[in-house]
Amino acid sequence: MRLRPEIAALPPYRQGRPAPADGFKLSSNENPFEPLAGVAAAVAAASDFNRYPDATAADLREVLAERHGVSADEVHVGAGSVSILAQLVLATSGPGDEVVYAWRSFEAYPGLVTVSGATSVRVPNRDDHSHDLDAMADAVTDRTRLIIVCSPNNPTGTIVTADDFETFLSRVPSDVLVVLDEAYGEFVTDADAVRGLPLRHPNVVVLRTFSKAYGLAGLRIGYAVGPLAVLDAARATAIPLSVTAPAVAGALASLEAEPELLARVTDIAARRDALFEALVAQGWAVPRPQGNFVWLPTGEATAAVAERLFDAGIVARAFPPEGIRISIGEAESVDELLRILGDIVQNPQEPASK
Repeated sequence: MRLRPEIAALPPYRQGRPAPADGFKLSSNENPFEPLAGVAAAVAAASDFNRYPDATAADLREVLAERHGVSADEVHVGAGSVSILAQLVLATSGPGDEVVYAWRSFEAYPGLVTVSGATSVRVPNRDDHSHDLDAMADAVTDRTRLIIVCSPNNPTGTIVTADDFETFLSRVPSDVLVVLDEAYGEFVTDADAVRGLPLRHPNVVVLRTFSKAYGLAGLRIGYAVGPLAVLDAARATAIPLSVTAPAVAGALASLEAEPELLARVTDIAARRDALFEALVAQGWAVPRPQGNFVWLPTGEATAAVAERLFDAGIVARAFPPEGIRISIGEAESVDELLRILGDIVQNPQEPASK
């Protein structure tokens, strides 16, 4: 078959490994809490699978538009925020164009750019594992069509500050689209962090998802807020009817139950902060996390450390040769994780034991 060579060489997206029966899956940044009963009931009630869903997700867009002070047309709903990002890449970038993003960042970015036919421009993170916005602005050329800023950054957990983001925007040409990926925005507790949804810039689109804070990862639903013309272009590239009625029902029910869900987010953030402090005390050089995960910069030892965790029943996401991302999971997983990582620090060459 005559496949595009760059696609044939592109590795498919890889999910986290399944956990052993008595272990913990901390590899996919999932919400460890079970769905609320009311949300589950709303999803179950959307059972007319013989009918197509509303292709525009109008009810959900209306609710989100009122919440964020925009028109419904300035909200776009997709099958997860990454699907909307794919649409934006296709809408802006093709052969000969460039897409700028920090690296390491979300592992889907390079693949999305390759599929569009455009060229990735990866800008290395700073030594503290955060975006180097000055270097990203320096990387913009007349071929740049899109810039992706991820805050908190997946997988390093670092944030972009509001002041730095505004300074960065002042250096970006007005005809270059900037996507602020805030998939983990609800977990942020740093008061200096950029908050995308109050922003109103003609070349900025903000991405959010219901997968993480709201616990709807399996339903695949996210949204974007931004300029009408840009979102219309994204809608033009979207696969029709990809957002299902159960997903919309789950999102609407989650917004109604938001106080209870955000209380869970507060618990996860507190668990994250406690894990961070304990890891620092053990001697790990961990950047301060602001998502629902922590980043271990294990360098060349990444694969070995990940295997020791796996052998001890902890499934984490390894990114050799840079580091390991560990999701904040069940409360009981924290003690086990710290036990294993403490043993690794004290006995770096010893096999982990369960």
